[in-house]
Amino acid sequence: MTKDLTTGSPMRLIIGFALPTLFGMLFQQLYNLVDTMIVGRLLGASALAAVGSTGSINFFVIGFCMGVCNGFAIPVAQRMGANEPSKMRRYAANAAWLSILFALVLTAATGLLCRRILTVMLTPEDIFANAYTYIFIIFMGIPATFLYNLLAGIIRSLGDSKTPVYFLALSSILNIALDFALILGVQAGVAGAAIATVTSQAVSGIACLFYMRKKYPILRMTREERKLDLHSCAVLCSMGIPMGLQYSITAIGSIVLQSSVNALGSLYVAAVAAGAKVYQLLACPFDAMGATMATYCGQNVGACKLDRLGRGIRSCALLGLGCSAIAFCAMLRFAPQCAMLFLDSKEADMLLLTQLTARYIIIQSAFFFPLSLVNIVRFSIQGMGFSPFAILAGVLEMAARTSVGLILVPAFGYTAACFASPAAWVCADLFLVPASAACIAKLRRLYPNTPEDTPAAQPVPLRAGANR
Repeated sequence: MTKDLTTGSPMRLIIGFALPTLFGMLFQQLYNLVDTMIVGRLLGASALAAVGSTGSINFFVIGFCMGVCNGFAIPVAQRMGANEPSKMRRYAANAAWLSILFALVLTAATGLLCRRILTVMLTPEDIFANAYTYIFIIFMGIPATFLYNLLAGIIRSLGDSKTPVYFLALSSILNIALDFALILGVQAGVAGAAIATVTSQAVSGIACLFYMRKKYPILRMTREERKLDLHSCAVLCSMGIPMGLQYSITAIGSIVLQSSVNALGSLYVAAVAAGAKVYQLLACPFDAMGATMATYCGQNVGACKLDRLGRGIRSCALLGLGCSAIAFCAMLRFAPQCAMLFLDSKEADMLLLTQLTARYIIIQSAFFFPLSLVNIVRFSIQGMGFSPFAILAGVLEMAARTSVGLILVPAFGYTAACFASPAAWVCADLFLVPASAACIAKLRRLYPNTPEDTPAAQPVPLRAGANR
């Protein structure tokens, strides 16, 4: 049930790996979209604005969790590529111990601080109570976030991108059912949407755990491999924490931007919330490409097949260009219709809401190729073992969004907010593209390249890019 990404056509391997990953992300976005559609159409624009106003702080915390899990999976992929199954299992076990610790600390901290954070973000008073209820429940579900994302990351590191999709499909169906049951049946409001999201992800993670124990013999660990190992934890943290911080640092700019949008009023908050959901769905192919390149580069670095790194990045960038063009053309035609999915036709300001949401969607989609490069190149660099570069890219994104939020939005209003993320993607690309070439060059200097059709002469070190 594992897959070797170190031999064969990079384009074929990337497409074959990315497609199941894409379907999984689409399923994940599906239940996020269902939450938004039900909240917006059944509970109204005020409830939609409440949920949307928590998007940046949600990304700040949950993005850190996802980044850490993705980083923990990189040493697993590298040991898989180096054909060292015992070390691979040791990393998987210690990743689990670390995830438990991170989940407990983050759940406690965010639960205590989320009310204060919403206050600092200038959340409008008319939506504050619903915003707090929603994000508090989401934060209490952080252990479920760690459970699923860690297991999915380990499975993908083994070369299997299909299995996580099955459990996300289960999660999506369950989430939809719970949405209707809790919001329509129990009248739980925005709390019902949050409970449905957390519960469905927890069920998906638990099901994935039981399946892994039964179907992946390569992950069956000895007592020695399951023990806590400080050296393994240090390597995992050196990969996972920079990736998590990259998400969180990027989110700081989003929080500043969200605060600026909040100051414009709940109508604009609702428009951004609806537009962001469409953007997240359209961005799934680029997220899938990023996840694919992390595993692809991790395995090939582990096997010392360095010639395949540049070929893989170029092949994936070509895919990103094609997907970007298709998405932009589609949104030029269908952006208003997409906006209507999340808005109640009975709203008094329905026409203005639709126009604002469509404007946000079109501007975002016009810059999807820079977004695709951000995902492809950044995750490739991380797969090579240079996770600290992710922090630098995140700082650039944060600076761009913060500048727009503090300077341009007060001066030019809502349209400036629509250009904040595109500006962040372009700034990140200006650093990431040359950085990827530098990373490959450094690997070539440090380690001998192995011809593609031969096994690696020696395994690369535990952290690629570091001296032995």
